[in-house]
Amino acid sequence: MKVRIEIDTKTFVRFWLVIFGIVAVASVVISAREALIILGSALFLALALNRPVSALANVLPGKSRAGGTAIAYIIVVALLGLFVSFVIPPVIEQTAKVVATIPNIVDQVQSQWAGLHTVVKHYGLETQLNQALNSIKDNAANWAGSVGTNVVSSVGSLIGLLTSLLLVLVLSFLMLVEAPYWLTNIWSIYNDQERMDHDREIATKMYNVVTGYVTGQLAVSGIGAVFAGVMVFILSFIFNVPHNLALPAAAISFLLSLIPMFGATIGGVIICLLLAFNDLTAALVFAVYFVVYQQVENNFVAPTIQSKTVDLSALAILASVTVGLYLFGIAGGIISIPIAGCIKVLLEDYLVRAKKQRKKSEQPLHKLVKKIESEEA
Repeated sequence: MKVRIEIDTKTFVRFWLVIFGIVAVASVVISAREALIILGSALFLALALNRPVSALANVLPGKSRAGGTAIAYIIVVALLGLFVSFVIPPVIEQTAKVVATIPNIVDQVQSQWAGLHTVVKHYGLETQLNQALNSIKDNAANWAGSVGTNVVSSVGSLIGLLTSLLLVLVLSFLMLVEAPYWLTNIWSIYNDQERMDHDREIATKMYNVVTGYVTGQLAVSGIGAVFAGVMVFILSFIFNVPHNLALPAAAISFLLSLIPMFGATIGGVIICLLLAFNDLTAALVFAVYFVVYQQVENNFVAPTIQSKTVDLSALAILASVTVGLYLFGIAGGIISIPIAGCIKVLLEDYLVRAKKQRKKSEQPLHKLVKKIESEEA
């Protein structure tokens, strides 16, 4: 039995136009991802600071929003300055320290490999092994001599990084100052009051999703950072760990835990490595603490603070984070969940309106009207 499917030209053209449109949008997004990262980061920062800026503006003389934004930015820049001055130097110092000790470690290995000497000599690997060990020592010494340059180059161009940061700060500043003006103009375009109220409700829900997630994630990350810093500070009294590692540990924990799903784990691993550079036992103790704290955070702290502000399933969260990280890197991973939450709000609204429209179309009177209209046509 053969089934013949007929598709009119209009439907065929629409189908391929949709496909080409999706491909074109994807190409534009990928090619312009750096600019989109800057714009998205600025918008994300503006949304996160909007409520504090509004609160500051309400208490200032004349309720100056520009003044509230300026005060908020002074605080942000001060925090960034503290991070750079207190965190980066100890991390570079510890990295240079462990690299400088690699040649001594290699020498100890060479002097203590007597147990393997017979096996190595039997297979004629003495020359290759000595060359490999000497190469490790030489490379470590060269790297230690230029550790500062290596750290900066690994991040990328310092000028480009500072330019991107400046653009984000300027764009988000302008967004915060001009937001009331643009919102007033947008809502004034509407002629249908009911439609405007509906769209404002949707926009408010999306705004609450973003700000709720930002506030909750900052609180969760802040609590984890405080405990991590305190733990490292306590370990510095028990083991051979410098006291100045407490602040870098707190900052690393705070920043990386902003990345959903596995950011906190990456931060914990980095802190363990910094501790292992000084004392292996301290690193093991911190690893045990970190595993225990993660269980407490995942089961009690995070659910209590977030309180379903985004309300996404584990699959949706993992999928959104994966797409965000793949397309836009760390910045995409951070903003992926609130974006997915906003998409969920739009999808739920669409489904509710579609359901109402379907029920309306099933009413007898509505069917009769449609029948009459079709016959007249």
